[in-house]
Amino acid sequence: MKIGYSMWGFLTAGVLDTPDGSRAYRRPLIDRLNDAGYQVVLLQANRDLDEAGVDLRGAYCFDAGLPELSAVIFEWRWPLPGRNTTACGSEGHTCDLHRQQGLIEHYTLGRSTPTLVWDLDRQLPADDPLRGHPAVTVAEYALLPNPGAVTVTCPVPDEAIDDSEPGDLARRARPLDLVYVGNQYGRDDAFTTFFAPAAAHLAHRVAGKWPRTEAWPHVTFTGRAPFDEVATIHAAALATVLLLPERYRAAGHQTSRLFEAVTQGCLPLTPADTACADAFAPEVLHVHDGADVLTKTRWLRRLSGSSEHRDLIATCLTYLEPYRLSRQAAMLLHALYQLTADRPPLCDSDSERTRA
Repeated sequence: MKIGYSMWGFLTAGVLDTPDGSRAYRRPLIDRLNDAGYQVVLLQANRDLDEAGVDLRGAYCFDAGLPELSAVIFEWRWPLPGRNTTACGSEGHTCDLHRQQGLIEHYTLGRSTPTLVWDLDRQLPADDPLRGHPAVTVAEYALLPNPGAVTVTCPVPDEAIDDSEPGDLARRARPLDLVYVGNQYGRDDAFTTFFAPAAAHLAHRVAGKWPRTEAWPHVTFTGRAPFDEVATIHAAALATVLLLPERYRAAGHQTSRLFEAVTQGCLPLTPADTACADAFAPEVLHVHDGADVLTKTRWLRRLSGSSEHRDLIATCLTYLEPYRLSRQAAMLLHALYQLTADRPPLCDSDSERTRA
């Protein structure tokens, strides 16, 4: 009944200097699996304790060894030169990649333990041998995943949807017209096309790590924000733009920024050329360029606080329904159970548990 979970991140808000977007759902996901009767064993370093000073050892199981496991889930890590490719113990080294490789060698390659590689950043090479290993399923956020992979989208905590009341969200004061919360990584083209032109005419803010901003001197960049301020930033704005790197855009790979915005009533202007754009937002919120972003944001400002504004927020909340965490947790378990078809089940309970 033990499921190993390898992740390089936090269960709490963690620290400021991290791109760990999976904090938005990771703890509720692990809670969901534990509550369903599985014991999740966290296999990477306890960064909440080591870096943020938060001790969760009484509530969660951490193991730096090689415990007996029924299955393993990897939030996939990849080489980052100068960080996780350097020698252990050297300055600036993080051991996430070395630990992941050790776990792969022991469980997946050594024992054929059912393994789910969750390629959250679309970094697993197309020719990686793991893709063809009989004990491995690769999962992606993408609605158009790579051949052989399955879709397990970015999970939206059920409570985040259920606690969002469109009328209350529409009545909120929103001093900002447009925000973006997130890091630069590969988003320059989308930012130049959609966000920057509109920002010249709108009250706006960009929060995140953007080290190269010379091309947009008129844009207000405020640096990284603490994770627990993300909701506050979205709550203060009418709209965001769902900016994606090309490898995400072409595959319909959406991140936590979608639900972090929508559940705060910040409407998601969605580039119309995003693959599967209709799965993320209604067509009225699709945009084709910066002029479109400006026009639609000004339209939203005129609607602000009205019944039409409320109904549009309500519609966007319904777009989150397929991505509920409860459904995505079931998809993860289903993928693991598929790998156990010719071996003993993950636990002795009946098959209904896997669909809980």
